[in-house]
Amino acid sequence: MADYYINVFLDDEKLKQIEGAGVADQIQEIDGKKAVQVSVNKKEHKKLAKGFPDLAFDASNACVLPEEAEKTLMGFITDNNSLDIMKFAILKLYNPLAGRSISGRGTGGR
Repeated sequence: MADYYINVFLDDEKLKQIEGAGVADQIQEIDGKKAVQVSVNKKEHKKLAKGFPDLAFDASNACVLPEEAEKTLMGFITDNNSLDIMKFAILKLYNPLAGRSISGRGTGGR
């Protein structure tokens, strides 16, 4: 069982993508909407919290990613035909160097 989850709520387009990826058997109903849940461990949760400071987890330890991040996550789901993709997706979703210049920290100002 995972420590945390990312809820991906499905509209018609996303539903077709999930069905095409062969993971339609993992669709759940959450708050009256169709969704899939992607498992997130504690380490990945920390990275998501750093990468998305406004990300809020609910009482069931689930959250919804911002739109662009959710598109990236959906790409991983459809490319890998699996919901067990966070170890790969976290590298794209969490970018600790985003916004830093090439002469940023760790270069000695060179």
